[in-house]
Amino acid sequence: MMRQILVVMLKEPRPGRVKTRLGREIGMTAAAWWFRHQTAHLLRRVEDPRWHLVLAVSPDAEGMASRVWPAHLPRVAQGAGDLGDRMARLFRSLPPGPVCIIGADIPGITPAHVARAFAALGAHDAVIGPAPDGGYWLIGLRRSRAVPARLFDGVRWSGPHALSDTVRSLAALRIARIDTLRDVDEARDLPARASRP
Repeated sequence: MMRQILVVMLKEPRPGRVKTRLGREIGMTAAAWWFRHQTAHLLRRVEDPRWHLVLAVSPDAEGMASRVWPAHLPRVAQGAGDLGDRMARLFRSLPPGPVCIIGADIPGITPAHVARAFAALGAHDAVIGPAPDGGYWLIGLRRSRAVPARLFDGVRWSGPHALSDTVRSLAALRIARIDTLRDVDEARDLPARASRP
């Protein structure tokens, strides 16, 4: 049986490089600190024997050599391009089997959410976990056929059209939607306990 792969997309947690919208509100150092600790919690939560966990890191050389992320987890470089270019490359280059990709800035994610996404790929070609802002926290492909050539073409990232544009780029694939979860872009998105000093 082909192994299910969960990819977590990560940036090195350097002030001014990660969560810059959040950083404009709470300070770049605080935003980088939040991202580093949020990611550590998320990786501990989603590491599960039901799937193979892979870190997709950026910047490439720094991320591959980083001591911030757990050393036992395999890493791949995200490479160049916008978010769509990088995710499409992951879908095309990873070993055969279903792949789901998530970001690291979703405090509410649990293994049950990930398991539902992989289960949905049993009867669908693609799965999306919507976010309330018009984007999404998870995208997955069964990859039983070729990845669509125009995957992510024309997607307006970081805005209210990211999900609808992505669905359009998936062409004729059968798409399942699972739980809606909030990612953290601004201070108001932070969980209550994280926003306390």
